[in-house]
Amino acid sequence: IMDEIASLTPSYAGVTYERLEKVGLQWPVPNKEHPGTKYLHKAAIARGRGLFMPTEYVESAEMPSAEYPYILTTGRILYHYHTMTMTGREDGLNQLAPESFVEINETTANKLDIVDGEMIRLTSRRGELEVKARVLDTIDEGVVFMPFHYTEGKANLLTNSVVDDIAKIPELKVAAVKIEKL
Repeated sequence: IMDEIASLTPSYAGVTYERLEKVGLQWPVPNKEHPGTKYLHKAAIARGRGLFMPTEYVESAEMPSAEYPYILTTGRILYHYHTMTMTGREDGLNQLAPESFVEINETTANKLDIVDGEMIRLTSRRGELEVKARVLDTIDEGVVFMPFHYTEGKANLLTNSVVDDIAKIPELKVAAVKIEKL
């Protein structure tokens, strides 16, 4: 596999398993004689200086309201990658993270009389789903987190598809939701 990667990617052209096991390498390694690159941008980056662009704060397209008072943010967890097409086949990973869940702050859970492990309903302007609550003190009050990996979880059913003007990507990290005890 490494030979194929090296043949297709110029910055890995000098990387072999033997060289990696013997001394380790830092890319780029453009050929088999190259010792590896200790510092990628020691003097300057290829185009000169770094390119910094100031940005102005833009509020999310959807903010909490009286009807949807909490913010849902979605993301990854340690044990799975994207839609689990590979990690979902690994029994060990599935034992560590077997099912979809939503993380809720302890204070928020107490206000709603929700206990750890209980099934709850999350509803946004786009849909609703039922998911197991994971009550923690590591997430901010008023925010809930749900991994998007799980097919049965359908986290993105709740997210906002409004597209950012510059990046042209959907705003999947902020969606206003309400939480109901089942």
